[in-house]
Amino acid sequence: MKYDQLTSDQLLKIKTLGELKAAGYESKSVKQELRDNLITKLKAKEPTFEGIWGYEDTVIPDIQRAILSMHNMNLLGLRGQAKTRIARQMTALLDEYIPFIKGSELNDDPLQPLSRFGHDQVSEHGDDTEIAWLHRSERYAEKLATPDVSIADLIGDVDPIKAASLKLPYSDERVIHYGLVPRSHRSIFVINELPDLQARIQVALFNILQEGDIQIRGFKLRLPLDIQFVFTANPEDYTNRGSIVTPLKDRIDSQIITHYPKTREISKQITVQEAKIKESQKELVVVNELAQDLIEQVAIEARDSEYVDEKSGVSARLTISAYENLVSAAERRALLNGESQTYVRVSDFIGVIPAITGKVELVYEGEQEGAGIVAHNLVGKAVRTLFTDYFPKPDDKDKNKEQKENPYKTIIEWFGEGFTLDLINDLTNKQYELALNAVPGLADLVESNHKEANKHEKLFLMEFMLHGLAEYSKLSKSPLDTGTRFKDLLSSMFSMPDFGDFEDEDEDDDQ
Repeated sequence: MKYDQLTSDQLLKIKTLGELKAAGYESKSVKQELRDNLITKLKAKEPTFEGIWGYEDTVIPDIQRAILSMHNMNLLGLRGQAKTRIARQMTALLDEYIPFIKGSELNDDPLQPLSRFGHDQVSEHGDDTEIAWLHRSERYAEKLATPDVSIADLIGDVDPIKAASLKLPYSDERVIHYGLVPRSHRSIFVINELPDLQARIQVALFNILQEGDIQIRGFKLRLPLDIQFVFTANPEDYTNRGSIVTPLKDRIDSQIITHYPKTREISKQITVQEAKIKESQKELVVVNELAQDLIEQVAIEARDSEYVDEKSGVSARLTISAYENLVSAAERRALLNGESQTYVRVSDFIGVIPAITGKVELVYEGEQEGAGIVAHNLVGKAVRTLFTDYFPKPDDKDKNKEQKENPYKTIIEWFGEGFTLDLINDLTNKQYELALNAVPGLADLVESNHKEANKHEKLFLMEFMLHGLAEYSKLSKSPLDTGTRFKDLLSSMFSMPDFGDFEDEDEDDDQ
């Protein structure tokens, strides 16, 4: 039986270099390993990066081409575009187990030892050299680039404690403490946020990428490291804290540009997959399709908003956190009301605001538009955008005389007669239903446009319609401490403030 046909259990029974040679083992670089396993998966039409949605025709083919070319790569894109997740999933393309010399710090290949320790073991024991096995999950190392990262962290340094304990002079290479990069020999090594790495530290990576040389405190070492490098970076004009030095950029073989989901459906798929919704929440809270669409539309509106810094991007984490908060808002309401099941409402989107304010970077932070106001406006814009997908667009005036009567006439006229509707956030299911049904024409219009919807979806659509009419300036919507008030637009426009205080001041002046 050939070596590559041996099962994991059979491999783990091999304990010495002689047994390994007898099994037909041949050294293989990590890049060759990734390439071979990718070829196998592509031939078998097996998925390579599962759970990564929206990249099937863009990013993933680029990554596959880079792996086939055996390239080091840089994933360039804004925050929340699954760059690190992609890098971590590359371990699935490694062999399940690889052999190394037992006790080696640098995962020495038994046939091609790298370290002094590895050479000494093979010289001393020959075919009796003990070997151990390294699982693919242990062949991944990751470092977040921060300004305080040193060359010692990445490459290594002389260790005085090791010198003292082993009674060795500083001239002996055995006193070296290897950094993360040498320890990642035969593995995937990821540096996140590469531009944040100091330029002098980036320079230290030149030879590693190109020639495989490293120098530690004057030791002239030739370590032909076998590493698959993956870098991630935000666009340089966003970080402002540094940039990728040009010679390093030149040595990174492939630069792959990532992007945000191109459709609402893909974005929704990602959110539902990544959101941490507890089983108890799933049993208690029912979320409809429109509520999910609204969440995704908020992120789309944020990316196009003049108040949000487009260079910083709007992470997919916004929709994930917003979805979790939406469910939690409905859950809290149900717990307060002692209900065994509830349904998400538009009023529950008040819980989404905290998930937005921390995830958007404003162009003019702290000025006219605060983060809270921007968040409320983004939800409003999302409602306005999706409104016409569910109901006729409210026109300011008839395009022609033959046009049918305004479908919202009954609703608008009811509010015009002086009626108001206060939708309190924590209403029970029954109170919520009674409040919405108090508005004449609301239920009929939903019924005529969405006969297939169930009772609770229709109630959501009724509230959604009120918010939509407010966004189209047909009704007035004002926040209450505990909910939202809907009333006639004209009455709200002509309601005058109380000038009593000013009149008192005038009287004082006359005296």
